[in-house]
Amino acid sequence: MPQPLSRRTVVSFVAVAVVAAAVGVAVAVTRDDSPAAGTTAGPPVRVVQPGAPGASSRTLSPDEVARISAPPHAPADTDFMQKMITHHLQALELTALVAGRSASADIPQLAKRIEVSQKDEIAQLQQWLVDRGEQLPEPHQNHVGHGNLMPGMLDATDLDKLAAAHGPAFDTLFLQLMIRHHEGALTMVNQLYQAGGGVESASDRVAREVTADQSIEIRRMRDMLG
Repeated sequence: MPQPLSRRTVVSFVAVAVVAAAVGVAVAVTRDDSPAAGTTAGPPVRVVQPGAPGASSRTLSPDEVARISAPPHAPADTDFMQKMITHHLQALELTALVAGRSASADIPQLAKRIEVSQKDEIAQLQQWLVDRGEQLPEPHQNHVGHGNLMPGMLDATDLDKLAAAHGPAFDTLFLQLMIRHHEGALTMVNQLYQAGGGVESASDRVAREVTADQSIEIRRMRDMLG
């Protein structure tokens, strides 16, 4: 009676199949149950590429399997990374206004967490662009007064109003504006996938991290407003 595939074998095949599917190669898996003398290793996994209609399937060699590469990044990925850097930079402008204006004991701590996480993500986004030979965004590109604002971005009136506020009024406005800003980042992630981006694993990972971080902070800020 044939033995079931081991967990290690299944994981190995799934990894190959996911990558192969991403580049348009259909695969199927079979196993050779003939034991090899003097070995205890599990049976080898064979990756089979179905042929065109009327043609025979063929088994891919280990070298061919190794050459199956993940899909490259798309223009939508580059656009997302460039714009998210600018988006994060404005969040840092907001957190810089907290000192000397907030009357809350909690908001300065929140602002510091946002500052640290946004700086880390900016560095990650910049490295993604550099590694792929893509251009870093120009200073203030698509920022206040420079073209159409990205989702959640604040205009000059919003920034001036926040800068002029103090005490509890500042704290309330800061939370309201930062929630809107974070929600805009989530919209940008959705736009990335709608535009065909996020297929590259690194791009998808960055987008998911942005979604997770921003969603957690939105919930925290809504609780503070509540």
